[in-house]
Amino acid sequence: MKKIVAKFGGSNLKKKEDIQKLVRVIKAYDRPMVIVVSAFYGITNHLIKSMDEVKKDESNIEKLMHFLRDLKKEAIIENFDDKEWQDKTLYGVQSRIKELSRYLTGIHYIGDVPEFVEDVILSYGERLSSYVLTSILQSKGIDVEEALPEQMPLITDGEFGNATVNFERSADNVKKRLSGNKIYVVPGFYGVSEKGKVTLLGRGGSDYSAAALARCLEAESLDVWKDVDGFMSADPKLVKQPQRITHLSYSEAAELSYFGASILHPRTVEPLKEVGIPIHIGNIDSFTDSVEPRTIVHATETVTDCIIKSVTYSDDFCMLKLRGAGVGLKKGVLAKVTVALDRAGINIKSVITSQIVINLMLSAKDIKRAYKLVENLGLSAITEIVATEQISTIAVVGEGLLDKPGVAGRVFTSLAKQGINIQMIVSGASAVATYFMVARDDRDAAIDAIHTEFFN
Repeated sequence: MKKIVAKFGGSNLKKKEDIQKLVRVIKAYDRPMVIVVSAFYGITNHLIKSMDEVKKDESNIEKLMHFLRDLKKEAIIENFDDKEWQDKTLYGVQSRIKELSRYLTGIHYIGDVPEFVEDVILSYGERLSSYVLTSILQSKGIDVEEALPEQMPLITDGEFGNATVNFERSADNVKKRLSGNKIYVVPGFYGVSEKGKVTLLGRGGSDYSAAALARCLEAESLDVWKDVDGFMSADPKLVKQPQRITHLSYSEAAELSYFGASILHPRTVEPLKEVGIPIHIGNIDSFTDSVEPRTIVHATETVTDCIIKSVTYSDDFCMLKLRGAGVGLKKGVLAKVTVALDRAGINIKSVITSQIVINLMLSAKDIKRAYKLVENLGLSAITEIVATEQISTIAVVGEGLLDKPGVAGRVFTSLAKQGINIQMIVSGASAVATYFMVARDDRDAAIDAIHTEFFN
């Protein structure tokens, strides 16, 4: 029998009731499986903040240790009735916290955070979660074992901070390590390089690591448990009567994730699309006794009557405009800019050019640094650099989007009726998505106008 890989995120690990629901879901599967867990809610952000504080003041190490001990102790006391299990679990947690403190002490003494050390430190959020969850399940009589990525090993390309799993090197390792007729709990978010160094799989990368394990195992499915009702036709906070999407193609799910739908990490689809493993999205808050999914992501491409399946948005896109007469045609300008940004570790989300302007779409966190980098290049062809930050990128997604006449017209007419100005439109880059930029203040009204046009 093929295994199922199930992923539980930080939102499933906030309080005692959440962990109790998680245990009920795992019991409902009633079969050997692999569970991938994220860090307890908020832990990763706390570790990021602490790394910077520790460089300046050694006392911050003990503050973080106390915070983690108190947090885990509370979770342990809440979830274990047996004093022996409480003590055993707390001892294991304290051992891992002690390991973490050694890395933080090293940061303090050298006054810097090397990439390989940062990746190790941030992996401890997941390591603590997996240890505690394994102990909770064992205390309830479930045959379960913790399996760390370095024990398999789950091999990556070695890039710190945003690694990619090497499936050829990892598949046999993973199958062998997770072959037992039991449940395995694996911390998400990281793998190891060929040299054994911990490498993170990108921020929010636990979804991707679960997908990677599912591919290595040739799993029956990847089941992602959330606290929402699967993919919806729009954000329920912004529209009335959003509709649940029962089925999505891999391409539709990938584009929705890329443009802000927070159901899946954007890279989750990547390992599974090539081998046809479906993704099942479940809602842990509405769980009764069935593990039936709320949304299924698979290879089938379905064109609906209204074409659009969902409208989503992201506030993480900013625009860097490089203006100059003929800048779009002048040889080498774009190459020099993109090379400089690449060397600085700045990802370019999209490039749109014309005769007089090159438009670079970047992440919000990179826009100011990118502005200075381009300015310092001193390229004579660029006469003006403009950074546009207060924008939102809105995407409409659905199979058949480029083939059905009039869909784009309906989208933009609905916005025009509300007096919403579109700053830029991109269509054709993806067969299933059209996206455009509006002022941040117009975002909510734009989403509501489009949703009303197509779904109400």
